[in-house]
Amino acid sequence: MEASVVTPQPRSRDLAFAGAVVGILAILFLPIPPILIDMGLAFSVALSVLILMVALWIQKPLEFSAFPTVLLIATLLRLALSIASTRLILSDGHKGVDAAGHVISGFSQFVMSGDFVIGIVVFIILITVNFLVITKGATRIAEVGARFTLDAIPGKQMAIDADLSAGIIDEKEAQKRRRELEEESAFFGSMDGASKFVRGEAVASLITIAVNIFGGIIIGVTRHGMPLSKAADVFTQLSVGDGLVSQIPALVVSLAAGLLVSKGGTRGQAQQAVLDQLGAYPRALMVSSALMFVFAVVPGLPMIPFLLLGGCMGFIAYSIPKQRANQEAQEQARIAQEAQKNLLESRDSVKESLKIAEIELCLGKHLASHLASSHGDLAHRVGKMRKKFAQDFGFVLPDVKLSDSLMIPPKSYQIKIHGTVVATQEVRPGDLLVVIGDGPVPDVPGDEVREPAFGMKALWVSDVYLNEIKRQGFAAVDGASVLLTHLSEVIRNNLPQLLSYKDVRNLLDGLEPEYKRLLDDICPSQISYSGLQAVLKLLLAERVSIRNLSLILEAIAEIAPHARRAEQLVEHVRVRIAQQICGDLAGGGALNVLRLGNKWDIAFHQSLKRDAKGDVVEFDIDPRLVEQFGAEASEAIKKRMGQVETFALVTAPDARPYVRMIIERMFSSLPVLSHLEIARGVEINSLGTIS
Repeated sequence: MEASVVTPQPRSRDLAFAGAVVGILAILFLPIPPILIDMGLAFSVALSVLILMVALWIQKPLEFSAFPTVLLIATLLRLALSIASTRLILSDGHKGVDAAGHVISGFSQFVMSGDFVIGIVVFIILITVNFLVITKGATRIAEVGARFTLDAIPGKQMAIDADLSAGIIDEKEAQKRRRELEEESAFFGSMDGASKFVRGEAVASLITIAVNIFGGIIIGVTRHGMPLSKAADVFTQLSVGDGLVSQIPALVVSLAAGLLVSKGGTRGQAQQAVLDQLGAYPRALMVSSALMFVFAVVPGLPMIPFLLLGGCMGFIAYSIPKQRANQEAQEQARIAQEAQKNLLESRDSVKESLKIAEIELCLGKHLASHLASSHGDLAHRVGKMRKKFAQDFGFVLPDVKLSDSLMIPPKSYQIKIHGTVVATQEVRPGDLLVVIGDGPVPDVPGDEVREPAFGMKALWVSDVYLNEIKRQGFAAVDGASVLLTHLSEVIRNNLPQLLSYKDVRNLLDGLEPEYKRLLDDICPSQISYSGLQAVLKLLLAERVSIRNLSLILEAIAEIAPHARRAEQLVEHVRVRIAQQICGDLAGGGALNVLRLGNKWDIAFHQSLKRDAKGDVVEFDIDPRLVEQFGAEASEAIKKRMGQVETFALVTAPDARPYVRMIIERMFSSLPVLSHLEIARGVEINSLGTIS
């Protein structure tokens, strides 16, 4: 643990403090003139008031951890002055009430009004209040606080270690908290003992005043020939005045100790904590105000004091809610201002420039101004698209950032994935896009282009020809729809890159308890979480939904003990979720399939090299066969695309990954299935073979 750093103090301060302590000790033995007694008593009163003010204004008790030491020094100072004044009272008391200094005589005249009986009564009351009320309560609070603090140390230490292990705090903060914990336990332990100083001083004051009275009377009568009544009057006034001068600072310091230990876990200054909590309930103040008004009209009770109190409490109860509302409004305005300031600073900061949006749609200036009127509608449609992706593929896409830039052509847009431009296209604001493919062309003027999402032939026409286009049986879409369709297709092609490790952990955290136990059985003993993420990414790469995550985990649990490669795990998972794959492709009807043909089945089978266990370790095929297969497959697939909307290419299980590897470069969205992935009960519609 890091050692606490002690700030070096000037040597003069060290010597002065040591000299002050030695001076207090010297007062116990050396005779002191009355003028020094007056200065010492005045300093004792000032020190006690200072201690009380510090106890009122500190935020938490630990900020005044030196209080036990200060209390000991203050108590020693009062005892030393009491002994010095006792020496003067007994030696020079026969000279009058000014024998022990003007402070003691002033207290005797002011507090006692010249009557020692009043002084004795006041002194006894002060002793009772200090000894039986304040000091006894403070001692009990300090004792219980010390006990509970010591009992709580192991738990607090474990909490600090747990926060450090979890990364909530760093090592420096942990050391700071441990140091505060040690200081807190030492402080309350010291306060438990320090409160005994005040109790002991109260007893010593009683003994001192008794000694001063009886000893002074005896000395005054026997040695100075004073009459008994005069000796009793003079020495009693001096003794009680000395006791009052000592007990008033002692009472103030006892009050400071009580405030300190009774504060407990409350943070903030004492008056702030007390007044805020007393004024926290305006209805309580209103009831109290009503009760004061009732007392004001009760016969025999004075009306004015209760009316004043009732009016003050009612006014406070009325003003507190308004004051709180104003404070909350100011606080909210301050928070909003700080948030705006932090936002502006973060935008301008270098760190903010390093943050990259996972999906960003960047518009040219002209296109952005055209879509500005429908910006809310565009954001709404993007939100609906994200919701549809979540339903189809089983995870929530990142937010799509909409921005504009002067760096791209005014009518163009860019789609970025992780900060990299993956698609750039031009849109003609105000015009309509008519997709024609390989079919007839509408008889309207327009510019022939390629539709950005699927690369089909299309025609940009002016919106004034909309009715003519519909009359000829063609469908036209606006620029925003073209943009969103392109964005949707780009996202589909980049689903693996958009499934982050955080998304995987969120999906796993949302599993039912039974599947969480299954996950604990296989991760990380048989497969790591990153390996599980790799399996899910490979499924998404072929546009296979991961919404049935529980079924995928069951399949992984079956094959994980026997296979380690993510590709092998994926092939087994695809077989287990064959019903889902076929259902998504069939769309409620028959599953259209295009088979590979015997020629290519044999060619791919002979190209697979296996090890002794029968596992495929290499795919070795003649490049000329790859070119020939690509040409024949492309011709057959393009032919079937004009016949049916969706279909799948079916091949042997071992060759499926390699067939997919070749096909995806020509037709990225065409699904490739193995014979084992054709679920039972699915109606098959064969479209022919590639041969």
